[in-house]
Amino acid sequence: MLEFKPITLDLLDEYEKRRQACPVKSADYTFTNIWGWADKYGLTMALTENFAIIHQKFPYHCLWSPVGNWFNLDMETLHDFVHSANIPYSEENPLMAESSSYNDRLCMHRVSDDFAQHIVENYPGKVAVVEAKGQWEYLYSRQELAALSGNRFHKKRNHVNGFYKSYVCEYYPLTAESGVKGSLDDLLDLQNEWCKWHDCENSNSLYAENEAIFRVIGNWQRLGTLFGGSFYIDGKMAAFAVGERLDEKTCVVHFEKAQTDYRGIYQAINHAFVNNCAQEYEIVNREQDMDEEGMRKAKLSYNPVGYLKKSSLVFSI
Repeated sequence: MLEFKPITLDLLDEYEKRRQACPVKSADYTFTNIWGWADKYGLTMALTENFAIIHQKFPYHCLWSPVGNWFNLDMETLHDFVHSANIPYSEENPLMAESSSYNDRLCMHRVSDDFAQHIVENYPGKVAVVEAKGQWEYLYSRQELAALSGNRFHKKRNHVNGFYKSYVCEYYPLTAESGVKGSLDDLLDLQNEWCKWHDCENSNSLYAENEAIFRVIGNWQRLGTLFGGSFYIDGKMAAFAVGERLDEKTCVVHFEKAQTDYRGIYQAINHAFVNNCAQEYEIVNREQDMDEEGMRKAKLSYNPVGYLKKSSLVFSI
């Protein structure tokens, strides 16, 4: 049995070694993401010589995809992973079959299609694949988001141009230095205000996101991979975007918030981020829509060039 432990910052370096070996770099599997959201999902982690295994407790028990070089994963090791978490089953919380270990069935969530295909090909008859479109990560051309050229981006371009014509704003890169424009203190002040406007206290998802933002931003220097930018209007931060490197070609946007009194500000901070923070990348990953229709519509409006598709695996081993 694997020993699952709380996810702490002490695991960062060992985890990152295994993530770097992973054939597909997903936004879900950045240490920033799993550590930032660990409390929300009740995440724990077990480390083997070649893999990091993540166990999710809330809102149901499951495993996440192994983090490491999948092509070194043999049947015996996979079997150990699937049976290692000791997933409970109860009448009070019966779970869907694909989400429980009842009758030796367990699910593995947030699985890239590449890994799913590898497992199905190597262990035929032992696993079923369940599409999870709400977990697909949206991929965009950085060059397209930076230029906003052509008819496809006509509305976005108008929003950005209208914002700059209507408001006198200043752009500053985010910095851990206190008392200057772009400071993380100002970012957290804006996040606090944003939560008051959106009544985060009465929304489980917004409250959890707020906790994740404070946790991540409060450990900006220790995480060491984050970057971002901000807008100031009338001397006060009005928007911010936070991202990090996924691989040599791709960066991910983790958090993006703005004071919506300023029309077009979300489109403008998006545009400023890709032009000032992400110049070295070809692809911008803006994470998933979680099956929320409004979020899906917004992400589609930026014309993704592709998706990092993901599924759930249901095991019978």
